[in-house]
Amino acid sequence: MSEEHKRYLSKLKRKRILIKLVQIGILILLFGLWELFAHVKIIDPFLTSSPSRVVQSISNLYESGMLFRHLGATLLETVISFLLSTVIGTLIAIILWWNETVRRISEPYIIVLNALPKIALGPLIIIWAGAGRNAIIVMALLICVIITIISMLTGFMSIDKGKMQLMKSMKATKLQTLCKLILPGNIPTLISVLKINVGLSWVGTIMGEYLVSREGIGYLLVYGSQIFRLDLVMASTIMLCILATAMYLGVSLVEKLIHKYY
Repeated sequence: MSEEHKRYLSKLKRKRILIKLVQIGILILLFGLWELFAHVKIIDPFLTSSPSRVVQSISNLYESGMLFRHLGATLLETVISFLLSTVIGTLIAIILWWNETVRRISEPYIIVLNALPKIALGPLIIIWAGAGRNAIIVMALLICVIITIISMLTGFMSIDKGKMQLMKSMKATKLQTLCKLILPGNIPTLISVLKINVGLSWVGTIMGEYLVSREGIGYLLVYGSQIFRLDLVMASTIMLCILATAMYLGVSLVEKLIHKYY
């Protein structure tokens, strides 16, 4: 490795470290200003809470033994819906790519389902799936799976036509084309879908918990707003952000591992 290349890599490393430090600094600054403004009454701590009150609310949940119960419930529902929507959506996209007739018949229905506000189906979901965890997972699944189908199918249909013709000229079967060209060529699309589904699965889970739940972060948000415990609402929001960020970082780690061997 040349000295110039070493200096270039060192420069990139310093830049990445600087970006991380600036990000952390901005976060510390925001929380510091929030605490300061609440302490000197520039903002009303009853309406906006403050970092110290948020920490106290989280501490109270921990001491009561309810913290990990609520976090675990929401995390479990989110992970299940995230995995199911990715697998089911990808399989449906494969079926639609495989059969052009089915794809053309299904397209208008997929578009309508994507445009339909899923929250409007809440009462029906509760009746069909029951007033429990199943309803929450179904709600999140409905939000994620349509986006997965559309994104993956678009990726499948965007494969280079020249490569498709090459596979046909080599007498490759449709299954061979799928396994050797379509799926490997859409690894970046799948990673993009995973990143999108991280956010959508959390949105769907919280929406489901708004409708029907006796535990979870969504339940804490609703309960806190109903009794005007805004400290609890802010604490729940921050815990939600932390869990969503952790899940996104997990997907980013998977992306790095795939790129390493792909």
